[in-house]
Amino acid sequence: MSLIVTFLGKGGTGRTISAIATAKKLATEGKKVLLLAQDSSPALGMALGVTPTAEPQEIDVNFAAMQLNSAVLLENSWEQVKQLEAQYLRSPILKQVYGQELGILPGMDRALALNTIREYYQSDRYDVIVYDGTGGIDTLRMLGMPEILSWYFRRFRGIFAESDIVKTLSPFVQPITSAVLNTSWTANDISGNTNNPATQMLEEGTAALSKGNVFAYLVTTPDPAAIATAKYLWGSAQQVNLGVAGILVTQAEAIDSITTEFAPLKVISVPKYDGANWQPLIDGLPAMVDVDIPQATEFVISERKIRVFLPGLDKKDVKLTQYGPEITIEAGDQRRNITLPPAWRGSSVTGAKFANGYLEVTVG
Repeated sequence: MSLIVTFLGKGGTGRTISAIATAKKLATEGKKVLLLAQDSSPALGMALGVTPTAEPQEIDVNFAAMQLNSAVLLENSWEQVKQLEAQYLRSPILKQVYGQELGILPGMDRALALNTIREYYQSDRYDVIVYDGTGGIDTLRMLGMPEILSWYFRRFRGIFAESDIVKTLSPFVQPITSAVLNTSWTANDISGNTNNPATQMLEEGTAALSKGNVFAYLVTTPDPAAIATAKYLWGSAQQVNLGVAGILVTQAEAIDSITTEFAPLKVISVPKYDGANWQPLIDGLPAMVDVDIPQATEFVISERKIRVFLPGLDKKDVKLTQYGPEITIEAGDQRRNITLPPAWRGSSVTGAKFANGYLEVTVG
């Protein structure tokens, strides 16, 4: 499967230029690269010198680009939904609703973009997918969507199975589904089946992050606001288990203070793109895919401790709660649920401290 690289940082720091330069660099190294751009404005086409389309378009050798069009993606996805409905229902009710008439609601663009990334990720057509998104919390929420939705499914499936309504209706589920649907479901299938395509899709998305197949670079200028934003996004990325491989400093030489603030990340000063010649910028980039990435979460079994890397955040930004076998960490405007190892089930948090960018949790 492909590697997925994205870029995080304040607007105007050079994320899109960095994404294009990365795609060009990897393509010249012999990797097949797809640049996926979320921005639908003409800016990407002006930078590339070619207007990208809603399908992968060959820009150069080993280098294709695609501009995500949410309306087109929704239309295509809607047709897939109608096909599934026709497969399972004898009397489909969505056939009179057409994808061409559907509008984009807030949040749909992220879900559609994630599904498109997933499809190309699993297709094996490309070695590397470079995703040029919004570069902020929206991108992190999108990449964290599989793990969050998987948690919702697990949590509410258990509640659903124990509800009085389901217990009462259980004897009637099978005959009703046999009569109405072209399948035979039971209450257990609805409340306990973890092998359905949706669940598998979410688990695959979560695994891609945990295996390091998806990672990001921070992009900043020496501007204090840009540096503060990059630090905040660095810590927030850990909340969705997204590894950060390094930080690109644009528009100036890297300075000692930036190197210190972002340790242990590698800080790379890259030359400014002059609008015509990409080569100096490409040459200034490091090896973008063969990198060591700090671990977001570490279980120290012998000490019964969990170490969670939350750089760029302060103690006051972090809140810790426990519900049964799960610890919930609230930080960076996001929540993350960490499931305790089987050997620790039934145990409670006995201590927690935050120092040097790490939250260290002790389980008794």
